[in-house]
Amino acid sequence: MIGFVDKLLSIVKDGERENVEFKEYLTSYHLKEERFQALACQMNHRIIMGKGRALYVVGVSDSGELRGISKEQLDETVSILRKIANEIDAKVENIEVYPVDGGFVALVEIAKSRAKEHILVGTAGHVDHGKSTLVGSLITGKPDDGDGATRIYLDVLKHEIERGLSADLSFAVFGFKDGKAIKMKNPLNKAEKAWVVENADKLISFVDTVGHEPWLRTTIRGLLGQKIDYGLLVVAANDGIMRTTKEHLGILLAMDLPVIVAITKADMVGEEKAKEVASEVSKLLRSVGRVPYLVHSAREAKQAAELVAAKPVVPIVITSAVTLEGYDVLEALLYRLPKRSVTKKGFLMYIDRLYRVSGVGTVVSGSVKSGELREGEEVFVGPFHDGSFKKARVQSIEMHYYRVSRVEAGDVVGIALKGVRLEELRRGMVLAKQQPKAIWEFEADVVVFTHPTRIKPGYEPVIHVETIAEAVVFEEMDKEYMKAGDRGRVKIRFKYHPHCIFEGQKFIFREGRSKGVGEIKRIFD
Repeated sequence: MIGFVDKLLSIVKDGERENVEFKEYLTSYHLKEERFQALACQMNHRIIMGKGRALYVVGVSDSGELRGISKEQLDETVSILRKIANEIDAKVENIEVYPVDGGFVALVEIAKSRAKEHILVGTAGHVDHGKSTLVGSLITGKPDDGDGATRIYLDVLKHEIERGLSADLSFAVFGFKDGKAIKMKNPLNKAEKAWVVENADKLISFVDTVGHEPWLRTTIRGLLGQKIDYGLLVVAANDGIMRTTKEHLGILLAMDLPVIVAITKADMVGEEKAKEVASEVSKLLRSVGRVPYLVHSAREAKQAAELVAAKPVVPIVITSAVTLEGYDVLEALLYRLPKRSVTKKGFLMYIDRLYRVSGVGTVVSGSVKSGELREGEEVFVGPFHDGSFKKARVQSIEMHYYRVSRVEAGDVVGIALKGVRLEELRRGMVLAKQQPKAIWEFEADVVVFTHPTRIKPGYEPVIHVETIAEAVVFEEMDKEYMKAGDRGRVKIRFKYHPHCIFEGQKFIFREGRSKGVGEIKRIFD
């Protein structure tokens, strides 16, 4: 008993840390969907940080006070911990229970054999503010030459390299092993990417979007169509906040994503100018209800990572790709960011890209929205114009050029399908294990951001939801018209094809410079 007390007091004295979590007790309230998912993400992250193991101290307050709980409360808490562990394919391996002050305190050890966390980070920001250069220098550890040399690791189309402007989504993988970043010699080398995926304990997939205004549609597709966990907004110190900066921040917030801001090109201006831009960004964030947090060191990054997942807090890091200033802070922040969703619901993936690969056939790619998929399983693909779905078999799966037998929510994958032809498919279709419904009409709450006149029934914008980009018709509205700043309930119909959509999904609609956001509230079969 004395040994246990010494062990317990030592753990409590050190406080909560990367793989130690204090819980007084859990109840049925913690089984509610949103709360349960948050606890599952938290547990998964604790296990990752503990290299496969996490310790939960039950019967202790967050501040470390030994409370002690009843036998009934302890049994219920352990039962809920088991359910959370099962959600992330972990298990409770050991429980030590001892009496404390008329109640009980327990040490619950939880382990996971495949301790790997995969996070998606979407970049955003004005053209030429250094999004691709930032990611290129981060994943290689190489300083830029001041002219975007490391950008080439993400701009792979000929005209992108020539013009220095990204024109399509690009993906980069960044890995950590034993808490240290894995630096890549050549991120364009497929074998090196595959090695990182195989050996890393934690993966960060960057979805690098487009800053040039004519390609806004592509940026929206990157931020809505992938299962993004965090948005990384880039602001150049020599330019400051631009209209596109505000627009992209609006998209990130409309999608309810936690945001990190990187002030780039600090080497091109003095220290005071960089801080001035950070102050401008802070002012912008406060105006939209966010709390800015200027992070100066890797030590501060640990606290920032715990706060950013709660969404109101936005870490700001001042960086330079030329001097690598702030890159140690970004690395520390990225390493400690927890995954935001680990749901085990049925497998679902929206198709983002389609390929015909010699010797393989039809390949579709995207990020897994929910559930898991294994090689050899059958999936439904669709919907087609008549609302039908076809069955196809999964021949093989790759993640950043690494062949895998199983993928789960949040993984960016390419899937080879047998049973459907490339010509039959289009972006916005889904892959699902259970046959979903094809939807033509739905009802949504919408907010109009900008519009030069009035929106009335018959209005035909393009709607972006997941990887879907489709013209729609506003058929019915709960008011005579809407203008900029208004919100209302609208019945909407897809104009050309039915799609697989669900209640609760958020979307963006646009037409010219007119833009707005919405949330699907009701679908009609």
